[in-house]
Amino acid sequence: MVYQGLVSRLLQDINLATLRLSLRRKNGVGKNGVRHHLTSASLKSFGVGAFVKWCLTPFFVTPFFAFFAILMLASCADTGPKPAPLVPEPPAVQREFRAVWVASVANIDWPSRRDLTVAQQQAEIIATVERVKQLNMNAIVLQVRTSADALYESKLEPWSEYLTGTQGKAPDPYYDPLKMWVSEAHKRGIELHAWFNPYRARQMAAKSVNAKSHISNTNPQVVKSYGGQLWMDPGEAAASAQTLNVILDVVRRYDIDGVHIDDYFYPYPVPAPGTEAPTPSPDDTPQPRAELPFPDEPSWQAYLASGGKLSRADWRRQNVNVLIEKIYAGIKREKPHVKFGISPFGLGKPDKRPPGIAGFSQYDKLYADAELWLQKGWLDYFTPQLYWPIDQAPQAYGVLLDYWAKENTASRHLWPGMYLTRIQAAESQAKSWAPSEIVNQITLTRNRQSTQPMTTGHVHFSMIGLTQNRRGVNDELAKLYATPALVPASPWLSRTPPAPPKLEIVRRGSNVEVMAALSPGNTTFTHVVWTRQSGQWQLQLLPTRGQEAGQLLDTQQFSLAALPEVVVWSTIDRFGNESAPVSITASQLRAAKAGQ
Repeated sequence: MVYQGLVSRLLQDINLATLRLSLRRKNGVGKNGVRHHLTSASLKSFGVGAFVKWCLTPFFVTPFFAFFAILMLASCADTGPKPAPLVPEPPAVQREFRAVWVASVANIDWPSRRDLTVAQQQAEIIATVERVKQLNMNAIVLQVRTSADALYESKLEPWSEYLTGTQGKAPDPYYDPLKMWVSEAHKRGIELHAWFNPYRARQMAAKSVNAKSHISNTNPQVVKSYGGQLWMDPGEAAASAQTLNVILDVVRRYDIDGVHIDDYFYPYPVPAPGTEAPTPSPDDTPQPRAELPFPDEPSWQAYLASGGKLSRADWRRQNVNVLIEKIYAGIKREKPHVKFGISPFGLGKPDKRPPGIAGFSQYDKLYADAELWLQKGWLDYFTPQLYWPIDQAPQAYGVLLDYWAKENTASRHLWPGMYLTRIQAAESQAKSWAPSEIVNQITLTRNRQSTQPMTTGHVHFSMIGLTQNRRGVNDELAKLYATPALVPASPWLSRTPPAPPKLEIVRRGSNVEVMAALSPGNTTFTHVVWTRQSGQWQLQLLPTRGQEAGQLLDTQQFSLAALPEVVVWSTIDRFGNESAPVSITASQLRAAKAGQ
């Protein structure tokens, strides 16, 4: 009371003009470069009007008396409502692409046989996505085109024989497998990438006669027979146009998260008839041998006749390069958030390789200029197939990973492919890996992130190794994937974060329910929900229902008897951007109104 009376008398002695001048000066920058923020309201509320004149003297600006002044301000302050305590911030969610290839060709992964019933096929779909979810993985790369065919409804190419046993035959009873895969994956917050083989038209394991609608029958001049397979000639414009149209058709009609192509460009060379097989190399590297030439003479001659000047090898590489660039541009034109990934053979150009690295040259044999695609940024993620052990010197995993990181000048995602199925079910098999090899490769990859910031994930080949849990590999992966992870963001596609979620809190009996409502056109893919209980944070990643609905698949419920201290909620869009978080305290949860 003494302070308040003194302050009241002093305030009457202060000229209003002097007070305004004081405020202007104190809201500016002082001699020491310190910006002050005082207002007349704050001065009066703290009862320090008389103190302003003294604050304007040079005596005040010395450090000692500045500190003394702060103490006087505090002592004169009225006792009022205290500011709310700061809401604690949760830790950052780990960002890591954890994916697996699901191969359909030759029924490697799904469907496991070509004679399964529809019910059996669908059961395998659900079992696969459930297994991926249980392991805290976040992406599936599903093969939907093995040989100019389709494991989905298409007007451009026939149904795959690996689905029904007969090319061109639809599932009976009818369903669209790709639509189901997308739906079941998204229900669990898993990305679904559609995997296309760009040029193969028939694989050696094929048994069915090609359907009338297959490109080998509708446009036979662009399809070549090579090494027991049929191959679309990359030098034929119609062949590349077919692949481009097929991919963009899927992008338009399905809610996929990515497009993926593998290492089959020009075919892997096969030995010329009558040549003697060389002794196999200890590192599985193909050995020099007379090769059967790829029969692209007609398209090569047409190129020369048109005035082409490139060498045959450079022309072949250009054919592939043009398709890669068109695929990337086409995808971004249709749906910018859909990622484009390529998984080429793991060895780079011979003249650029690190010392000691040796083996097959995709640049010279498959006509795949993978370094160019990476440096041009014609993709969003690059998944070189690094299918060798860490200690295998001619193809050492870590050395090759470092090589591709150095080539990644466009800063795209680098998510190497790992050969998980090299783990054989029986340890006695000579070439079987131990699960520790995969564990060590993941650990090595993670350790590179401090110097390779785009090396933030990996892809396992293939799902059968996880389905069979070969030699307990799933148990080892579960330790590495102990907590959920978000797919890394792609800032070159978008940096704009989504709007914060609109949360609704409703009391239902003895529980409180929190729901996130999304506006039409919202691009949210995942909800990040942190709860803090007894000082410990717990994370949940909740999926949305996708394009069909604007609500969560699962809401969050809390018991009134054990409310968390705080809930922190944010959203992740299709580009991987995160919104600003919204925090809800226990008192807000407790005050929720009863719902219907």
